[in-house]
Amino acid sequence: MKLLGFLTALVFFSTASAAFPADGLIKIKSADSVRETMNRLEEIVKQRGLAVFARIDHAAGASKVGKSLRPTELLIFGNPKGGTPLMVCAQTTGIDLPLKALVWEDASRQVWLGYNDPAYLARRHGVEDCPVVENLRKALSGIAEAAVGH
Repeated sequence: MKLLGFLTALVFFSTASAAFPADGLIKIKSADSVRETMNRLEEIVKQRGLAVFARIDHAAGASKVGKSLRPTELLIFGNPKGGTPLMVCAQTTGIDLPLKALVWEDASRQVWLGYNDPAYLARRHGVEDCPVVENLRKALSGIAEAAVGH
């Protein structure tokens, strides 16, 4: 009986973890290269008064350890005016802040821009009714759409 319970739990957790990583990730196509898309994203973020904390080139990092990775860059950015109200609703959202956007090229050479949906983050931290979530969603959507040229 214990073995059956263990196997059931193993199947549940392995299935749940396989579906979980993509949950809450908003992805939009870009017609430009990773570098062009990321350059535009960084410029838009700065124009909108947000701080850029880091820009990480994962492909460059991979090459430093002798590995190959398609173009993949991460931008970490934010503003206390947007993040603090979310943290007031749940301080644990600080694990997901500052905001991040990933730009990558997939195996078919399609470039994508992805970011965590603020509504997903609010659900993750149990504060679905936090009043700042919709503003964050609109702001991120506008930034992302502008970065990919939509």
